[in-house]
Amino acid sequence: MREKPQAVNPYLPNWEYVPDGEPYVFGDRVYVYGSHDRFGGDVYCPGDYVSWSAPVDDLGNWRCEGVIYRKDQDPGNGDLQGNLYAPDVAVGPDGRYYLYYVLSKWGVVSVAVCDEPAGQYRFLGYVHYPDGTRLGEREGDEPQFDPGVLCEAGRTYLYTGFCGQGDLSRHGAMCTVLGSDMLTVEEAPRFIAPGVMYAEGTGYEGHAFFEAPSIRKREDTYYFIYSSIQFHELCYATGKSPLGPFSYGGVIISGCDLGIDSYKPASMPMYYTANNHGSMEKIGEDWYIFYHRHTNGTNYSRQGCFEKLTFLKDGAIRQAELTSCCSMKPLKGMGWIPAYLACHLFTDTPVVYVPWSGWMDDRFPKITQEIEPGGHGIGYIANMRNSATAGFRYFDLTGTRSVTVRTRGYANGVLRVKNAWRGETLACIPVGYANVWHDTGAELAKQEGISSLYFTFEGEGHLQFAGFTLA
Repeated sequence: MREKPQAVNPYLPNWEYVPDGEPYVFGDRVYVYGSHDRFGGDVYCPGDYVSWSAPVDDLGNWRCEGVIYRKDQDPGNGDLQGNLYAPDVAVGPDGRYYLYYVLSKWGVVSVAVCDEPAGQYRFLGYVHYPDGTRLGEREGDEPQFDPGVLCEAGRTYLYTGFCGQGDLSRHGAMCTVLGSDMLTVEEAPRFIAPGVMYAEGTGYEGHAFFEAPSIRKREDTYYFIYSSIQFHELCYATGKSPLGPFSYGGVIISGCDLGIDSYKPASMPMYYTANNHGSMEKIGEDWYIFYHRHTNGTNYSRQGCFEKLTFLKDGAIRQAELTSCCSMKPLKGMGWIPAYLACHLFTDTPVVYVPWSGWMDDRFPKITQEIEPGGHGIGYIANMRNSATAGFRYFDLTGTRSVTVRTRGYANGVLRVKNAWRGETLACIPVGYANVWHDTGAELAKQEGISSLYFTFEGEGHLQFAGFTLA
């Protein structure tokens, strides 16, 4: 029997950039819908919508379903100046699949429809009031953004909103009830979670709604999932109705593991992060949170990741930590591990957010890729300067006895291999100047069972790190 590939983060190939992931199980497969970034991009979401899917019992085996909707299909985007921002999909009362999205240049909600989860969607119309006025354009409306959709008992609930710091004109996340045609407003927008300017005294202080609304139901509880004003975290609020009231619950995941104190101080960032967007879904017997990470030292080349979730008895969600193995089965302590699977990347200068200027290239490491002729190329870590650390969590190192690293670049020093952020040194591998990828190995101190691996460069220059082989 063929061994199933292991689930890893990012879960799609190193060359694919699908952030804002909304996962759904349809039949025996899980489908992910998101926006579409590019490597080396300088804006959010320039690509057409694509979908990827995997068997519900094989989350390491993802298949590209191809382009499902193009930005030139929206009749209001004839000049192609509008990019396809984060979408969501819902199954309507007629059994068809409805794709909701907002163009980057426009605060109204567009809808496309398809007879299958990942077929060719076609434009249907704009969400509008009974008199034909588009939602977001009536006097008093707030602009629509980041639609999330729930269809239940013949009703469609549309969640939207964006609330920035200092903007008193944006009040919070909105929910609008639509009719059976999936387009017409039956109940006008109501606010269900406060923006930062209106959070005082609500229980959302410090974690007010920013963007990325999404909704899921677990047992008898509705989980409203959103990106908070902290930017890097996905939070949740709970209620007993799709319309709320919703009470703040906590953080589901942080793009840099802020708040996690099990292996480091809670305030220490472990990755260069920025915005976050995603949602949770029950796949098989377990729940997972889908989110994205930032690569190439910018905000604009984001890759999808997911982690298994733990629910407490009262329905609260324990904050998930970033891993290379999707919080599932540990990676094997044998064979080749590409460096782009690093879930942690940092130096001795703590930094939370990906800087907006070019100084990232001068001071900090980044996950990037190299394009090869006729192909997609490899992913690797560039610009590892003194103290730069790449962390991988977790491995089963039972029986692992050696590690060989693949490096190149203008660098001279060592790669110190540890079993934790400030853990035991397992190997110290000399690295030097190399024009092409070069392999150097060393014995690994005996480890048994589950462990992390951290690779810290100590030396001069700037190192490029392609990955390592365990044996």
